[in-house]
Amino acid sequence: MRHRLIVPSAAAAFLMLAVPASAADATPGAPGAGDAYYPTSGNGGYDVSHYDLRLKYEPKSDKLDGTATLTATTTQALSRFNLDFALKVSEVLVNGRPTPFAKTGAHELEITPASPLEEGKEITVVVRYSDTPSQVKIDGYSAWQRTPDGAVVANEPESAVWWFPSNDHPRDKATYDISVSVPDGLQTVSNGELKSQTSKLGWTRYNWRATKPQASYLTTLAVGKFDITTDKTADGLPVLNAYSKDLGDNLASAKASVGRTTEIIDWESKVFGPYPFNAIGGYVPNVKTGYALETQTRPYYSPSGFANGANASLVVHELAHQWFGDSVSVKNWRDIWVNEGFATYAQWLWSEKEGEGTAQQLADYVYNGVPADNEFWKVKPSDPGANNQFHSAVYNRGAVALQALRNKVGDKTFFALLKDWTEQNRFGNGSVEDFAKFAEKVSGKPLQKLFDTWLNTASKPSAAAAARDGIGKATAGASGKSLKAAEPRSWKKIQEAQRAHRH
Repeated sequence: MRHRLIVPSAAAAFLMLAVPASAADATPGAPGAGDAYYPTSGNGGYDVSHYDLRLKYEPKSDKLDGTATLTATTTQALSRFNLDFALKVSEVLVNGRPTPFAKTGAHELEITPASPLEEGKEITVVVRYSDTPSQVKIDGYSAWQRTPDGAVVANEPESAVWWFPSNDHPRDKATYDISVSVPDGLQTVSNGELKSQTSKLGWTRYNWRATKPQASYLTTLAVGKFDITTDKTADGLPVLNAYSKDLGDNLASAKASVGRTTEIIDWESKVFGPYPFNAIGGYVPNVKTGYALETQTRPYYSPSGFANGANASLVVHELAHQWFGDSVSVKNWRDIWVNEGFATYAQWLWSEKEGEGTAQQLADYVYNGVPADNEFWKVKPSDPGANNQFHSAVYNRGAVALQALRNKVGDKTFFALLKDWTEQNRFGNGSVEDFAKFAEKVSGKPLQKLFDTWLNTASKPSAAAAARDGIGKATAGASGKSLKAAEPRSWKKIQEAQRAHRH
């Protein structure tokens, strides 16, 4: 067969050359960030640098109206991209132009610009929406909690999809402006600093600003009636704590605990290095959940955390997360130990400081007190699995690993290592493997066997292995009460919530 050579006209050749390479190469962004535990969380093809959320919330109807403006930079030539979002959307604009969109799956907002987006370009995305968040269920679950006088949203690993569109994975952090209008007489609590509030026509608008990189799941909002107190840390950082006015018998113990935020942050800053953010505090809404959460700059505490009296150890845990989990976040959710093992060990250090049992005694208590056939030892803190992400082993066996490391390298190197880790990875992400390599580099010692023993093996370490790492000594001075204080969350309840809304 003869083939005919077709030579394009000069005009056609010009048009071919004029098409940007990025347009020809444009492909859809991935609908997930590639996290094995949560495949549909996060997205590919862009990085968000800032979220501007302008919201209006009416508690009586639970209606939330919002306009979210995202500033992002494309990381590939995009023919289409996704945001994670579950509420009803009325309009999307990309770079000021109305843009077709579709809802796919449980929480995917698929956006198709009229023209492909070039790689490396800054884009502005506006999403307008309106819905009743508590009625939006994913596998029967909503992270949006209604309260007697308002609402609260705070959950891990996902909560943003119920109130703003985002790239919902800790690897894509951004800064935030959160402006919320609520009926007069109500207040809002969110991340960062309260910059202003104004009232008009029966509504009060509160403007919050978080100026440091923040993961989407660490972004929180509460609406209701609060007693609010303010203070400053030793370094002059503003402290704002808020307590629902209807906490009943738990109010006094909540204030006796969260009210120590300034003291605890000042102490943790000496142990872990300079506090990484520009504000701090905490809030206790009137909710029935059984967990606390390290929402950035303003941790969330359920009243049940104070049902048995003051619980400063719980506050120590959530504030330690400001370094371990918030500033230095997980690379993937399997790396949860770099959050929870360290925050739990902070509680052990607090116990040591307060004379209520040393970290060594608590580590020994864990090792000696949990039988070898207990499920506790079958969970690997380095990769617990999505169903066991918040298992007690991640917290307590994870903290034992840190005590073993402290024994191996000595106090001077160990505490220098903690500060160096938080400083060198500030506002970034880290994995279990990253920390193990970092510890070897800083200490100059081979440590893989130690990490394999306490983090990577699904069985109780032998007595010989424990003794080698200085674990399993006498437990005088440690108590079951001290150990219980080192378990700040009801992990079973967290797991149930996880199973209910995983997609």
